[in-house]
Amino acid sequence: MTTQTESTTPDATVDGLSTDHSRAAVEGAHTHGVGGTPQGSRAERVTSFDPEVITVPTGREEEWRFSPVSRLAPLFETGLSSRGVRTTVVEAPEVEVQIVPRDDERLGRAGVPGDRTAVTAWASVEEATVVSIPAQAVVSEVTSIRVEGIDDTPSASHLLVHAGALSESVVVLDHIGRATLTETVEVVVDDGAHLTLVSVQDWSEGAVHASSHRIRLGRDAKVKHIVVTFGGDVVRVTPDAEFTAEGGEVEMVGLYFADADQHQEHRLFVDHAVPSCKSRVTYKGALQGAGAHTVWVGDVLIRAEAEGTDTYELNRNLVLSDGARADSVPNLEIETGLIEGAGHASATGRFDDEQLFYLQARGIPEADARRLVVRGFFAELIQAIGVESVEQRLLDSIEAELSKSMSVIEGGQPTVGA
Repeated sequence: MTTQTESTTPDATVDGLSTDHSRAAVEGAHTHGVGGTPQGSRAERVTSFDPEVITVPTGREEEWRFSPVSRLAPLFETGLSSRGVRTTVVEAPEVEVQIVPRDDERLGRAGVPGDRTAVTAWASVEEATVVSIPAQAVVSEVTSIRVEGIDDTPSASHLLVHAGALSESVVVLDHIGRATLTETVEVVVDDGAHLTLVSVQDWSEGAVHASSHRIRLGRDAKVKHIVVTFGGDVVRVTPDAEFTAEGGEVEMVGLYFADADQHQEHRLFVDHAVPSCKSRVTYKGALQGAGAHTVWVGDVLIRAEAEGTDTYELNRNLVLSDGARADSVPNLEIETGLIEGAGHASATGRFDDEQLFYLQARGIPEADARRLVVRGFFAELIQAIGVESVEQRLLDSIEAELSKSMSVIEGGQPTVGA
């Protein structure tokens, strides 16, 4: 039995947000929301290390239907350069960093490319950065990796983070500057290891970025995977998580804020292929300005052999001005009824004028009231990051984005709900 669900258009209101949500039913297949007939199983998607197998998209394919394909087109070509970015690692004392050739046997273990930008990234790189956390190490400091754009030349890069068995570590991956980049991030987490990986996309204006994160979890491994997206013209992040043994847990957290003419896309896939694993997905985004577009697609597959699975995914979007668009599509496939639980929720809504009126009625100025509402929307996720420097940076970035929206209000232009 396979259950698939899709939701793109809200039809109710919960906590100030329009919402369309469901708990997955294991009694029979179903669909809901807008989007027509469901696509085939995510398990049937073509994956390959060969660019000849994964062809250049037209924009009509399921995985590209929301994407600005013409703006990503430079990253569909093979033979990309490595000159466009500079990677710098400041590692914790316990961590080892190496630059290895593309034929290093450790590369490619986390999974197989599943779309065109992922396969061109794999085929184009000549070397990769490998960050290794030794087995049983409890790492004393955050390991920081900075990917800095220095050239608009279409480029590819490759990073492998390998957490040895029973280790505990935090890695922060930071993207800054301006670049046209397709990137592979492999994450291999051995048995019993705990890894927190934070990926921040804080590109400058004009950047185009496609990033394929492939996560492979061993027995009793735990991963907290955090994606934060603010900058760049086009950013498309596609995290895949695969369980390989029982007892694995993955928590996938995302926070994004899109401004005028920015496209931010996050497509996730959690593959429950073994019994007794747990996944939690929580993504929240805000958007403002004409042409701001966010896309969130969450695919969860519970295979027939994955008895005892416990999974839930949630996406919420807050629209702050006219002219912005958020697409949200949760998909849940279930091939066994012997699970602990499975469900999803998707909500997209406008700024809540009732909350604003409530705060203003108690003497809080409009600008401060708006800031309080948006900060409250993101507060839970920011606190979940657990890296103080990143949390403070996010608060500063949110404040900067809110200052833009307040300048529009003060200039007399209409906003949603006004």
